[in-house]
Amino acid sequence: MEENRAIILSESQRTISKLQLLSAFFEDEIIYKIFLRTQVIHKLFENNTDLNVNKLELFHVQYSLTIIELLRKIKSANERNVLILHDEIQLNRDLIDKLNSNVFTEQSYNLEKQRQALKVNQSLRRLFQLLSEEKDESPFSKNINAFSARFAADFFFDIPFDLVEKLTDYNPAEVYRNAYATIHRKLMGILNKVEFKSEFYCGLTAGSLILEVYHMIGVDRYFVFVPSRNLFLFLDLADLSGIDLHNNISKKAKIIQEIADKNDQLQSTASVVKTQIPPDIKKLISDYHNKIDDVNFLQNLTDVDIEANILKAMLNTDSL
Repeated sequence: MEENRAIILSESQRTISKLQLLSAFFEDEIIYKIFLRTQVIHKLFENNTDLNVNKLELFHVQYSLTIIELLRKIKSANERNVLILHDEIQLNRDLIDKLNSNVFTEQSYNLEKQRQALKVNQSLRRLFQLLSEEKDESPFSKNINAFSARFAADFFFDIPFDLVEKLTDYNPAEVYRNAYATIHRKLMGILNKVEFKSEFYCGLTAGSLILEVYHMIGVDRYFVFVPSRNLFLFLDLADLSGIDLHNNISKKAKIIQEIADKNDQLQSTASVVKTQIPPDIKKLISDYHNKIDDVNFLQNLTDVDIEANILKAMLNTDSL
């Protein structure tokens, strides 16, 4: 008889340990209270040899093991969902690594802007000389199109085609033209006055079309260079008022930042999902705690099998 009592008490303690682990995992107040209340019931039988210890075993079989099974199913379902989130996080990390290996840095972009402006200025100076001397030669510096080919996809700003048409429209009577280039007459005059000093301002794209915008140093005037047409025209900066020209972060860098932000959100979600309990299940667990916490519960342990079967049907763990 004593041996049977010792076995039941030992098994009861193992059941309580399982509840303790689950309460620590979920960090939920109600589950912790269930763990404490189950300890109280265990201690009651442990300290009172007059009580029928078989009722403690029956209590665990019908009540404790039911709630443990439910919590374990919730834990497993949550862990599966967390694993899916972690898989997505890892895929995003792999994508970030891939993008980082191909992204041009803002530092390299700023350096190449200066080199490109120098090439354009030299080309314009040479164009002025050729037009003045009426020579039929190309004025353009070597690899003048390499800059936009390298950086347009990441750093240039997208604009609609109708804006491209507006920026590149001109009156033929107002331009100089030879076999290699077309330029506004007045633009050439101003460039000559400022000694062909300009700086790269921004790049624009519309599909495969590329435009480079330059600011003439010393005057508040701008011009656009269209590499595919070797075209130089005045540009009114107001025409670009709808574009945020202060953002020099590359498009890939923006994507990387967006993916990193998404990963932060996924990580936060994973932390919540790991221990979340559906509201309907939370209510059942709360009802369960209220039942075993009732002062009359211990007095009615003789009906534990009937009451517990009702509880087990309510929990319906197969739905998890």
